[in-house]
Amino acid sequence: MLLAHKIELRPTADQADYLARACGSRRHCYNKLLEHFSQKDVKWSKAAAYQHYINIIRPAFPWYNEVSSRVTRNAIDDLDNAFKHFFRRIRENKPANPKAKTFREKFGFPTFKKKGIGDSFALREKPKFDVEGRELRIEKLKTKIKMRQPLRFTGTLNQVTISQRAGKFYASILVNTEDYNPHAPEKDAVGVDFGIKSLAVFSDGTETPANDALKRNLKALKRKQRRLSRKQKGSNRRARAKLAVAKLHKRIGDQRQAVLHELSDRLTRDYKVICLEDLNVKGMVKNGKLARPISDAGFGMLRRMIEYKAELRGVEVAFIDRFEPSSKTCSECGQIHDMPLDKRTMECDCGNVMDRDMNAARNILARGLDTLRPDLKRTQESSQTVSAASVLTA
Repeated sequence: MLLAHKIELRPTADQADYLARACGSRRHCYNKLLEHFSQKDVKWSKAAAYQHYINIIRPAFPWYNEVSSRVTRNAIDDLDNAFKHFFRRIRENKPANPKAKTFREKFGFPTFKKKGIGDSFALREKPKFDVEGRELRIEKLKTKIKMRQPLRFTGTLNQVTISQRAGKFYASILVNTEDYNPHAPEKDAVGVDFGIKSLAVFSDGTETPANDALKRNLKALKRKQRRLSRKQKGSNRRARAKLAVAKLHKRIGDQRQAVLHELSDRLTRDYKVICLEDLNVKGMVKNGKLARPISDAGFGMLRRMIEYKAELRGVEVAFIDRFEPSSKTCSECGQIHDMPLDKRTMECDCGNVMDRDMNAARNILARGLDTLRPDLKRTQESSQTVSAASVLTA
């Protein structure tokens, strides 16, 4: 089993300079390769890229030798992966950006790397790096880099990816390990309705409040961005103002990610079957009034977290169609009502009065179980019958 642990690094000034130069070397090599293979008469192939790298690029830039040779060599693998995704989208006729004007932009042709945006480099060979306790060793760096915490998993080290964000360095270490306890869940199934007022409402009554980190820091973010806009380009004051904005963005993103990790961990740890709605997030953000809270909620990130954690723990995830009227349908009798966004309570002629999010979660559970094996549905119905009988006899 391959698992990754991302750890913050605590480098010295010399070590930070080495890491920054390594990020720059990888970015420069990637852009030089992309520049060559963007020509009309040059076709991409990994073998041709390697020959161009060995015979042309590396001799022309001897400062590549200041860092590990695998830093720039692995840029070939990264560009090859980008071209593979580009060709795959062409074969599947699935545009990456349907509104793009040119063919290359529409299908996501590889783009040039920019300094300060996604700076990173990878070492994919064990002799080039090693971890001992809370120290990371990298080739051509004489001293070991201190890590904020020790590696969480035990096993064979496969790869380390070092990235820079908001002035800090992080090491994502990929480990082939069996040191993982999946914590098999005990509860049967749950339906989950994602929203803005509450991030998630479970069909059993559990509710997770929305994350308001962006809302709390919005004024400070606007103030720092105004300060940045007033600074002269290329000045040291602009660099400091830009770093301040990046740090605030990082703090907001980390708080959002922590909430989503906690929610996805609780779902996959407690329930054997998780029923979700296949949300069209790209369509939802077209609503100008709700675009910011929908984007801040991170529905897409939450779905990915639930899916990969469910796979690790053997949990089944069922999705209902995005056009299912989960909020408009009464969960008791099935009658469909007109439910505008400002109406927060479902009131049905059958006497069912329920919060609209709770009603939607129960409908998602029922539709989700219909898509799975019939025995799961019967198990869920029998458990509900037993719980209802216990309430009546209490």
